[in-house]
Amino acid sequence: MHAASITGDARLALDLVLTIRHDGNGGVADDLTDPAGLTAWVRARPGTTLPEAGRFVADDASLTAVRELRAAVRALFSRAVRPGEPSPADAARLLPVPDALRRLNAAAARTPTVPVLHWADDAEPVVQRQPVRGGEELTAALAQAVIGFLASPDRERLRACHAPRCVRYFLKEHPRQEWCKPSRGNRARVARHHQRHKRAA
Repeated sequence: MHAASITGDARLALDLVLTIRHDGNGGVADDLTDPAGLTAWVRARPGTTLPEAGRFVADDASLTAVRELRAAVRALFSRAVRPGEPSPADAARLLPVPDALRRLNAAAARTPTVPVLHWADDAEPVVQRQPVRGGEELTAALAQAVIGFLASPDRERLRACHAPRCVRYFLKEHPRQEWCKPSRGNRARVARHHQRHKRAA
């Protein structure tokens, strides 16, 4: 996927959801199992709307808040891809949509923000959201990005990848795209080939 082809809100929303991923051994890995994992994830996103990403240090409370938000976002992503199937990573244990909406909206409301315009001489204008009061919470910034994404036309391109063992969501880049990456498509074709030969034998 080309980073320039999606908004910052979409990128943050997808990045949050993709902290649950295939682990390479047929299982599912979670990048946010402890505060160190959340710290590393946030610090890897400088230049986003995340507050002070380069200096962020997670604690147990921020980890819990972000994991609860992620569960809500995954439930809302599963709704957004209907009538398609949700990611197999959590299809059996999704929050009910009304609960996910309440959780997302509550997280977004934790710290009100205002748009601030930045316009360097040699660049296009850029709008960043800054807290009305200092100390914007990470979960509020993430929730606001998710709301921005889900309310945007980009939501229509959201899909769950159904290649074998893949649990990712992705934004469809062209009409025939079925998988998050070309390598996933190859894996799906190989699996179908093996199934056909198994049935024929």
